Amino acid sequence: MKPSDLFDLSGKVAIVTGGNGGLGLAMALGLAGAGANIVVAARNTDKTSEALSQIQALGVKATGVNTDVSQEADIDSMVAQTIEVYGRVDILVNNAGMTLRKEPQDLAADEWDQVMDVNLRAGFLAAKAVYPHMKSQGGGKIINIGSMFSLFGGGGSGAPYSSSKGGLVQLSKSLAVAWAKDNIQSNAILPGWFMTDLTAAVPATQPDRYDLISRRIPYGRWGEPEELQGTVVFLSSRASDYVTGAVITVDGGYSVM
Repeated sequence: MKPSDLFDLSGKVAIVTGGNGGLGLAMALGLAGAGANIVVAARNTDKTSEALSQIQALGVKATGVNTDVSQEADIDSMVAQTIEVYGRVDILVNNAGMTLRKEPQDLAADEWDQVMDVNLRAGFLAAKAVYPHMKSQGGGKIINIGSMFSLFGGGGSGAPYSSSKGGLVQLSKSLAVAWAKDNIQSNAILPGWFMTDLTAAVPATQPDRYDLISRRIPYGRWGEPEELQGTVVFLSSRASDYVTGAVITVDGGYSVM
């Protein structure tokens, strides 16, 4: 086997939650570029349609599934539809997320629960839903998308987000231990500051904040979404078959400063 063959995902099927934009779409495109067929699980059907066109242009199959990851029934349906269309699921990328910025003392319990449901509970439920299929196939890959705030607090207004993303790292490690016997690898990627549609205006609208963050990054710049593709392809491929419970930061060195 040539080393490059280790990264070939031809014939594999990947579910990417929140895969219709931003970092999720970039990772979906990276997986598709390596040969995987893609299921985009997201709520905005117009964005999903646009994402599917980009993915299919790479020569793979792509399907959209309207999914609210805060609803267990939607997650179960997401996996069931994937199996119905493709007959298998090899890769799960738990990328869908949200934030809600309030000081802890001002947070209502249901607001806290909303962030936890999307960022943490959904990752668990999706992993649980794909587990029997991956087990019966002889293995699979689960990749949870955390954040640099998985490592440190996000300030007073970031308490629910940081807590949920920190929990996602521990979930990744727990699943790695529990499902190693089934040849299922579970790992986490922690992205740093990236330029996406959501952050594109920051340099112009918040120049001081943008400069402050950029100065802390050893590379001196924010990442581009495509710079996540190598890591997600690695963790989805045979090249990472002996890698599980790992937490990989992709942040230009921000978290080590």
